[in-house]
Amino acid sequence: MKLPYWHVDAFAARPFAGNQAAVMPLDEWLPDETLQAIGEENNFAETAFVVRDATGECDWELRWFTPTTEIRLCGHATLASGHVLLERDGGERMTFRTRRAGNLEVRRTGEGYELALPAIPTDRGEFAEAVALLGAAPEEVWLSPDRYGIYLFAHEDEVRALTPDLRGLGALGDHQYICTAPGRDFDVVSRVFVPGGGVDEDSVTGSAHAALTPFWSARLGRDRFTAHQASRRGGDLACRLEGDRAWLGGACVTVVEGSFYLPG
Repeated sequence: MKLPYWHVDAFAARPFAGNQAAVMPLDEWLPDETLQAIGEENNFAETAFVVRDATGECDWELRWFTPTTEIRLCGHATLASGHVLLERDGGERMTFRTRRAGNLEVRRTGEGYELALPAIPTDRGEFAEAVALLGAAPEEVWLSPDRYGIYLFAHEDEVRALTPDLRGLGALGDHQYICTAPGRDFDVVSRVFVPGGGVDEDSVTGSAHAALTPFWSARLGRDRFTAHQASRRGGDLACRLEGDRAWLGGACVTVVEGSFYLPG
């Protein structure tokens, strides 16, 4: 069995930056264990699988797999999927129906693409077990019921210097630890750790910015700002809050296009 395959660097204007995603359009859904095995084989933070949406509600149905599990929402692999399908099929926008995150949209913009994700609200809270493992104490902790946690630091240098206990954080479950601070060259900087979901440090995380967009919009007093995820690869985003949607702008680069082979 020969499957189409794209390797895309998302939220990047050049190869070898941003976050890697595999994008694989399918004629029909393969067994879940096969999708998971492909995700493990690709060994990216996420592999995105798309099938034409049989309901007619959206253009495609979309699912995401890390090397170890299927997840409820992934921003960068959605942006990569929109990039692949718009480049291949043409048009100005693609819509995606998902199983646990609602309907998503990717649009062309002058600078690349813009992705709409559900804005994720967070509330002031405590997570002492996680704070003790981050390597430095944040000024505030904000949490969502869906296990997105924002850990606010005063300075960008503190975020860049973090050396968390990843094994310890992973043992707490599949939480997303979003460490953030005001930036120097960008309005906001962050680093994101998801060891319980099979990704020790994510390169550029769309879902994290779906939480950071309402969080920082409220703090900055405006509905848009620039953001940089300070991972080793690094990535830049333009964030905008519009109603209950976080719009994330960025570029994509196709690195590999080819075929993935499975036993027939």
